[in-house]
Amino acid sequence: MKAVLASLILAASPVWATDVPSGHSVELYEVLVDAVESETWLRFRFIAPHIARGEGAVEYDVAASDMMHLCAALALPYSAEYALAGDVIVISLADRATEFGVADPEATQFFEAFRPVDNTCIWEGL
Repeated sequence: MKAVLASLILAASPVWATDVPSGHSVELYEVLVDAVESETWLRFRFIAPHIARGEGAVEYDVAASDMMHLCAALALPYSAEYALAGDVIVISLADRATEFGVADPEATQFFEAFRPVDNTCIWEGL
């Protein structure tokens, strides 16, 4: 498992809310900049109540398209606006706010990693 060497929390305030291809709304609640081995990882953490467990919940295959969209439509412009340079962009969706790095067995969470190349998100596959 990759060790997180350093973490800098950048406030994502005011909370950014956006719609995603699944038709749901998500809220950006935290952006972390981490040194992982020799790379800089930008972690965009979103609250996505629609992925909660139970009937009618959005499954991973649908959420994967949402995460690709969030990388291209939100993470890349956000990174440019705040002059953040990263080797990897991680998009995470959670049905509730969770503390980074702390296990929460009650939470539903999905993650995807992307390489930003020529202003495009290339799926990295964790």
